[in-house]
Amino acid sequence: MSDDQTPPDTPTARMLSWARNSTIYRLERGMMTERQLFDAIVRKAKQKFEDITETQLKAVAESAVTFACEHGGLNDTTYAEVSTRSGVRRGRSKRRIAQSLSQKGVDREVITAALDEADELLAAVVFARKRAFGPFRRGDVDRVGGTKEMAAFARNGFSFDTGRTVLGMSREEAEDVVSARSR
Repeated sequence: MSDDQTPPDTPTARMLSWARNSTIYRLERGMMTERQLFDAIVRKAKQKFEDITETQLKAVAESAVTFACEHGGLNDTTYAEVSTRSGVRRGRSKRRIAQSLSQKGVDREVITAALDEADELLAAVVFARKRAFGPFRRGDVDRVGGTKEMAAFARNGFSFDTGRTVLGMSREEAEDVVSARSR
């Protein structure tokens, strides 16, 4: 190997430059977790550079994640907090939010810390409002309809007690929960 060649396991300057540009492009489009960015860079680098080795691939992706973290464009804690607040506003349970964050590669401790601030009752009331359940239903419900509503709460990760609480609320109580807690 001559002096002007890079070792085969070291990424070239072109690869590293491409990784920085690709990172900037991806983060301009939306928030990502470290694992999402790493996976995206690996996937695209395989397409872009035909003769890239696995070691180079890993180094390129790690340099992209490091670059993003150093410049404040990547922070799993912030991502988890924003996703949790958004999930509650959309009527998602803590379990469902935690599952989504876990699938995106966020660390368990970060997820737990973000979920400490989540309001499960608010999320359940929003879910009921979206589905026209409980206090938001039109007309009366029979026993089968009530069972189906409870099953929908369970399928979406809400506890039995939370579902029963929301289904037992009056419309005014439910609207008070939404207005008081969504500030």
